[in-house]
Amino acid sequence: MNIYRVLIADDSTHAREAVDEILASDDSFEVVGQATSGEEAIAMTESLMPDLILMDIQMQGIGGLEATRQIKLQYPYVKIVIITVSDDASHLFEALKQGAQGYLLKNLSPSTWIEYLCAIMSDEAPLSRELATQILREFPLALKSPEHHETLTNREREILNWVASGLTNKEIAAELHISDQTVKNHLKNILQKLHLENRVQLTRYALEKGLVGRKPGLFTKLWKE
Repeated sequence: MNIYRVLIADDSTHAREAVDEILASDDSFEVVGQATSGEEAIAMTESLMPDLILMDIQMQGIGGLEATRQIKLQYPYVKIVIITVSDDASHLFEALKQGAQGYLLKNLSPSTWIEYLCAIMSDEAPLSRELATQILREFPLALKSPEHHETLTNREREILNWVASGLTNKEIAAELHISDQTVKNHLKNILQKLHLENRVQLTRYALEKGLVGRKPGLFTKLWKE
């Protein structure tokens, strides 16, 4: 079993303790440090080299978004999830622009936190259609020609459609009556064929090419909870 080393960055002692308690309920996560500011988060990232940072968006000093930007420039491997009390989708979009992999509301249930963070660490967390559309508007795509998706098999096109619709690997597996691992292997092939790196780029590509499904995914559920 993979054990992910986590750094919690929040200027509230109560919030840090609450997050620590949530993560302690799952053996996949080990909290290796707690930062009280963006500056401290940057310094502790260098010394601890965590796999995952849970970054409060509102902190004194440089703040969570700027800390995220600086950390991702120096340590692109680390995954950062913004945590906040706000459900403003524009905050999430700004976090994604700075390099964050996701976004969690502090009032969500512990089980939702664990489910989402496990999806983040396995590169399975989808984007909502709203955010994907914002990415489509904001970021130009270099993949204009040739039409890379023409090399995809019918099954790969089908899976690409579901990914763009916001489904997790588990949900796609259930829809297609195949295993989670089979979905993962298909996604690896799709990313390689399209010369993309992750689900964000994949969703962006699918929207650009009109290869889009209909069903909501985990982020849609998060906003409604």
